[in-house]
Amino acid sequence: MDMNKVFYLKQEQRKPQWRVIDAQGMVLGRLATAVADVLRGKDKPYYTPHADAGDYVVIINAEKVVLTGKKIHTKIYQRYTGWMGGLRETTARDLLQKHPTHLIELAVAGMMPKNKIRRHILRKLKVYAGSEHPHLAQAPEAQKIS
Repeated sequence: MDMNKVFYLKQEQRKPQWRVIDAQGMVLGRLATAVADVLRGKDKPYYTPHADAGDYVVIINAEKVVLTGKKIHTKIYQRYTGWMGGLRETTARDLLQKHPTHLIELAVAGMMPKNKIRRHILRKLKVYAGSEHPHLAQAPEAQKIS
């Protein structure tokens, strides 16, 4: 066996799986880092930085995620509409009440690489506020993140 060979994952060699993660009672940041690693494929032995080697992730119970300390009241999410004076600010509490899925999506998106592969990786993330999801046909396996 030649030890000077480098392995690069090709697109036709990847076999993505589906994983279900229950976010009930989990801390947002710890959940987001674990999900980001699974989406990129960093938990696999054939991880390649420039290739999409990760799995599909379905997160359920997004409305029951926990923020530590006073972040629920003090953390502010900003977005800009593109118009003059169009800076919009929302607290984490308002975002969790109105759109609980966006809170997790923003946290995971912030941990992805800022390049062209980011959009393709984030398409594999499915977040649902309740405990029901429409991906039962893919036979996802439940995963416990500690």
